[in-house]
Parts: sequence; C-alpha cells; structure tokens
Amino acid sequence: MAPAFMWNSSKTVCVMDASGQLGSALVRRLLQRGYTVHAAVHDQELQCYKRQSIENKKLRVFNSDPLDYHSIMDALKGCCALFYSFELPSDNPTYDEYMGELEVRAAHNVLEACAQTDTIDKVVFTSSATAVIWRGQHHHNTTTLPPHLDEKNWSDVNFCKKFKLWHGLSKTIAEKTAWALAMDRGVNMVSINGGLLMCPNLSIKDPYLLGAAEMFKDGVFVTVDIEFLVDAHICVFEDSSSYGRYLCFNRIINCNEDADTLANMLLPSSPLSSPPHTLEENRVYHQQRISNEKLNKLMVEYESGLQEEEASADDV
Repeated sequence: MAPAFMWNSSKTVCVMDASGQLGSALVRRLLQRGYTVHAAVHDQELQCYKRQSIENKKLRVFNSDPLDYHSIMDALKGCCALFYSFELPSDNPTYDEYMGELEVRAAHNVLEACAQTDTIDKVVFTSSATAVIWRGQHHHNTTTLPPHLDEKNWSDVNFCKKFKLWHGLSKTIAEKTAWALAMDRGVNMVSINGGLLMCPNLSIKDPYLLGAAEMFKDGVFVTVDIEFLVDAHICVFEDSSSYGRYLCFNRIINCNEDADTLANMLLPSSPLSSPPHTLEENRVYHQQRISNEKLNKLMVEYESGLQEEEASADDV
C-alpha cells in the first residue's frame, strides 16, 4: 500500500539557513519540484540569492538570523513548512562551548516562531548522528554496546562535555530543546540526524570529525552524500506518515581501506600519510553498530508511492 503524501507543489516552504551546503541544495531541489521557496540567509549571501530571485519568481529571499526572532517570523510568513539547519557563521567557523549555546538559542527561537505561525504544518529539523552515537560509561567497551544504535538513542551530554565533543554536545542539546518545545506547543516536527556530509570542501577541521578514531573503532562512523541527504529531507516532508527522528547515512567507514581513503581525501599531500596496508590488514573490519533502517524503509515506500502516482497520472 502506497503511503499518504502531503506533496502539493503549489505550497510555499521556507529553507533556513539557505546559504549552507544543505540549504542551498534544498532550495534548488524544492524549486525544481515546483514549490515556492522562502530562502532565509545571512547578509553575506543575500545579494547572490536576490539575483537568482529576479530570474525565478518562485524564489523569495529573506535576510534572517536565527537569533533574531522577528526576522524568523518574517521568513515564515505564508509558509506551510520549514526546513531548518544551523550553519556556523563565517566569522566563527569552529564549534566550541559558546557556539553550542548559540545553536541551542537558535533552535528555541525557530521552534517558538513556528508555533506562532498558524500556516506551518511541518518542521524538518536537521540534526546530526553525533546526537546519537556518544554513549558515556559504555563507550570503548564494545562488548557492552547495544548491537545497533538507532533513533531511540541519544548522546550522553556529560560524556560530550568531559571530552569536549562540542559538535555532539551542541547537536544533542539543540535537538532536545527543539523536541521539547515542539511537543509542548504542538508543532509537527521530524528530525534528520545526518552523518558526516561528504562535500567538495570537506576539511580535516570539520567539527564532526572530532572523535573520528573512536567512531571508527565503535562501528558508528557514518557519512552521507548531499544528494541522499536532500532526498531524505524531501521524503520526510512530503510523506505525511513520517514521525520522530531519522538517522541518515549511505555509507559507513568501518575498515582500514575506507579510513585511508577518507584520510587521503582530507590530507592529500600530507607527508604523515600512513603507508599502504597489506591485503590482510584491509580485511580487518569493525562491526557496524548503527542502523538507518527506519529511514530506508520510509524512502523505499515513498519512492514506490511516487512511481504509482506518476503511473496514474500518465494513464489519465
């Protein structure tokens, strides 16, 4: 049985922050699907988007700051949904304790604004797999780890603080803040907990990579391509049966060969690059201990439903 869809491309949706890797890709895909899009961006990207809006009448641009409640309300006006992701400001592109506090405040402001906007039917909140994987007292003892981590698991905030895992700490507290407010105010929200985003400008300084060696050993080091991440966001928005959290990744790094490939991508000319492993060493795998079965099932049903709808439309 095909799932029920809420897809109606005559609707207006908001993407915030539309200036990042994910946000800009979402804007392009939503416009391709016929939606009217409110692109909420920071000052630096405003002129670029304004030029695009002249060419595409379905694109409207808003100068919006998630720490400025009124600017959020302006961007949401007339929208049925919000795709929200927190992007680091260009003048402070690193995660620390202070940045985590800003991300939590931003999440609170955004969900409060959605609760105050009568037209908002759904919020797709972008979080991270780092809000799932850091396990506290059982960490590094793989014999006591559960067979699979999934959406029911949350990272241990105290563990993240102790080891200064600021990305995981920020994403965990911000997402919990958003969920608490959504449930209290009756906002229909789903979250996408994405793995490390594999993009052309990926750097060794990416805050997700702090603790990468431990993720690798624990079998929870996951990555996601931008196309798959965008597909997941569109899927959970358009499928009205979506609910809760969704771990989102399409690759796991759990063998030496994959780890070396990533290391060479991040540090292509480093003289410290490790020598090639022997074939025998490459056969050493760490057991995968994280599951995205919930999202995969939804996306299979969603794509099947779309194909049925397209076939029906062709028959008319």
